[in-house]
Amino acid sequence: MTPEKKKLITDSFNRSETLKFYKAELLELQTDFISMKIPKMELMTRKAGMFNGAMIASLVDVSSGYAAVSHYEEDCYVVTVELKVNYLRPAIGDALISKSYVIKGGATISVIRTEIYTVDENHTSESHVATSLVTMMKIK
Repeated sequence: MTPEKKKLITDSFNRSETLKFYKAELLELQTDFISMKIPKMELMTRKAGMFNGAMIASLVDVSSGYAAVSHYEEDCYVVTVELKVNYLRPAIGDALISKSYVIKGGATISVIRTEIYTVDENHTSESHVATSLVTMMKIK
């Protein structure tokens, strides 16, 4: 990934009102891969203390979109065509971490696999809580 492309994605990430609201952190960015972290906030959890499924799906969508954008050399904009999330276990932890991989990058359509993990605040424990397959379409 060129430094210019990395800057475009990082700047977009930092401008996003949604990601500011979530207090999201960009952990890693490469061509065809991105990892993000979102700390737990009360509004993201169910009464039992686990992350809400809607929060996980939102993270899958955003992380997959940035992974798709990382695939293309030029500046572009992508939209979600299809998103499927399999929830594997209750998402109990102090933060969510996404790891999104482009598994098929086409001229217009890309398929991304996103894995979601919970971690404790010391990063000593990681639990795989959701897996997903997302289709994105480049529209610009």
